[in-house]
Amino acid sequence: MPGYLEIIIRTLTAFILLWIYIRYLGKQVISQKANHFYIASITMGTIAGNLAFNIRVKIIYFIISFVLMGTIVFVLNKLAAKYTNIRQWIAGKPYILIKNGVIDEEVLEKISYTMDSLMAGLRGKDVFNVHEVEVAVLEIDGSLSVLKKKEEPDTVRNRLGDANDARMQLPCEVLMEGRILHDNLTKEYGEQWLLDEISSKDLCISDIFYGVINSKGNLCLSLYSESHLK
Repeated sequence: MPGYLEIIIRTLTAFILLWIYIRYLGKQVISQKANHFYIASITMGTIAGNLAFNIRVKIIYFIISFVLMGTIVFVLNKLAAKYTNIRQWIAGKPYILIKNGVIDEEVLEKISYTMDSLMAGLRGKDVFNVHEVEVAVLEIDGSLSVLKKKEEPDTVRNRLGDANDARMQLPCEVLMEGRILHDNLTKEYGEQWLLDEISSKDLCISDIFYGVINSKGNLCLSLYSESHLK
């Protein structure tokens, strides 16, 4: 068989196998919303790519490997759908990172999720101040779901009234994980001002997990949990 013809047959076979895989395992495969789907998508994509171009390995070996991986994922998917007690082990579980404006640093540490990643995710949801968040959940696909706190009518009116105030500014992070972010300090809100504010609250820098100056120039703090300080 001519080499180019074999490549055509292999490529068509790879496409058909991938199409069947996605067709019968559902749309979750495309969004990769679970651990096993993510692993399977990478593995089966690699198998399909080799099937199309690696003519040194017999085509039947790739087909067996592809079918075996598809069967494993299919079985895991059925188990996750049927048995709730093993679903988290197979598919993973969501984590609550923020509740009522308070960051859970223990969860961040447990899942190795950095503050920088959290703040980037919040900014992607148009949230620049942690204390505006009612709940923030890290979903099993890695996306961040955010529920903002409901504002009272008076708060909304005050915010609209302050929109033309020259002092209005974007929230600015000044403390993170027990250290001062000196690059974010300004002449108006310098290190001495920050230390005075912390001292007035009977706190020290090592007690503070996260601190931000809100749009009105007030310092808002999230403290480490007691278990972390012990």
